[in-house]
Amino acid sequence: MKELQPLRVLIVEDETHFRQGLRTFLSFFGNQESHLLEIIGEADSADQAIQLAEQQPALILLDLELAESSGIQVLQHLQEHSFKGKVLVLSGHQEDDWIFQAIQAGATGYVFKHQLLTQLPEAIRAITRSEMYLPPAATHGFFRRFQSYEQSRWRLRQQYHLTEREKDVLNWLAQGASNEEISRHLYVTVATVKAHLTNIFEKLEVTSRTQAIVAAFKLGLVQNYSSSYW
Repeated sequence: MKELQPLRVLIVEDETHFRQGLRTFLSFFGNQESHLLEIIGEADSADQAIQLAEQQPALILLDLELAESSGIQVLQHLQEHSFKGKVLVLSGHQEDDWIFQAIQAGATGYVFKHQLLTQLPEAIRAITRSEMYLPPAATHGFFRRFQSYEQSRWRLRQQYHLTEREKDVLNWLAQGASNEEISRHLYVTVATVKAHLTNIFEKLEVTSRTQAIVAAFKLGLVQNYSSSYW
């Protein structure tokens, strides 16, 4: 029988007593489950968390309110650096905006601190099944907030009136393609690509390719690409 690999966990929490209690709870929980938990480190700041995340834990338990920084900063850094593990947020905040912001920044789940004993085991089981976890009481509010966000982005996208061909050019631009490569993919001349880019820059009110890409991602005009276009 193949030996089960432990789930490598990083704890990020700036309250010493809570962190100690969390470590004890994880030890107890791991003994009750079919998979082991291995705590590879503890951090009480964003800088420490980012440094220890380089060890590639499978799971980070992240407090959103750290002493001198925000857990959102940690999430954004991990997302920008293609962190492969999962992040469960532990927070005292139950407001829709806090939950939505954490998930949008890359968290795989959200656990209320005052319901840790019941929610954390379910959350860990969910992420080991490659599922997202939200507290049942937060689900409706989260999807209401998500729907509002998507509608807002849709209205913004409609505002810019990009043609289908301009969207095609923007998609290739966001993947790092040069004008020559875009022309080959779309079977148009380089001059035509340049004309489309001029129109795109004007509509997005930007002056460079980089600014156009940033604006496109923020507005949801293109999707994040994890692999090279070729």
